Amino acid sequence: MKNLAQTKVGKIVASNFKTSTVFTSHQIDFCCGGGITLEEACKIKNQNLDEIISELEEIFKTKDSQNWQSFELDQLMDMIVQVHHQYVEASIPVLRLYLEKLCQVHGERHPELFQINELFTDGSNALTIHMKKEELVLFPYVKAMIQSKKDGFPLSKPHFKDISNPIEMMEHEHAEEGKRFEKIAELTKGYNCPPDGCQTFKVTYAILQEFEEDLHKHIHLENNILFPRAQELFNEFKFDN
Repeated sequence: MKNLAQTKVGKIVASNFKTSTVFTSHQIDFCCGGGITLEEACKIKNQNLDEIISELEEIFKTKDSQNWQSFELDQLMDMIVQVHHQYVEASIPVLRLYLEKLCQVHGERHPELFQINELFTDGSNALTIHMKKEELVLFPYVKAMIQSKKDGFPLSKPHFKDISNPIEMMEHEHAEEGKRFEKIAELTKGYNCPPDGCQTFKVTYAILQEFEEDLHKHIHLENNILFPRAQELFNEFKFDN
């Protein structure tokens, strides 16, 4: 990839997901904050641009086995629902149960657990609603556009007028979840169990970390691959104003 310094972070990861490991290690947000150039991201995080470019170029020497760009839009949406939405739905009850237990048993010695529990509860409620909006409104309309283009039947202008409107809403909600989990990571000291933590403590923090990592990939697939392609497809339809 040429001129990495002036390439948006999200686009770099979209071209090869393995590059996400570089951004994660340097604490650069590639999902919610992926809309800025690598040079800008390095300035914000006070990171060495040349060092990161060198690491990225090393990764680009190997082919990415997960080329999400090669997926058709409908395949990508189905994968997001079947893999990431289902993962979130399955993980939320477990984490809520464990966090409640930790608050009861360890809350007196670790009061930060109450804030972590509150943040996760608020986030999980918001995520549940967010995913349903995607599954019931945005994704079906994208599939209708795909079918219309394939079969040549006319497509009505959506009630949300332009697909940029729900996309911007989804991106805003992604950013809110990103901030929430940034705070959770801070409160858990990078998901490091305290010395007096029990096995449940360790397991809960491990699942929370896995949840955040999956969320980063989930948001990246939507913000940096799905949404731009859906907007391009929408722009091909000439709706009357």
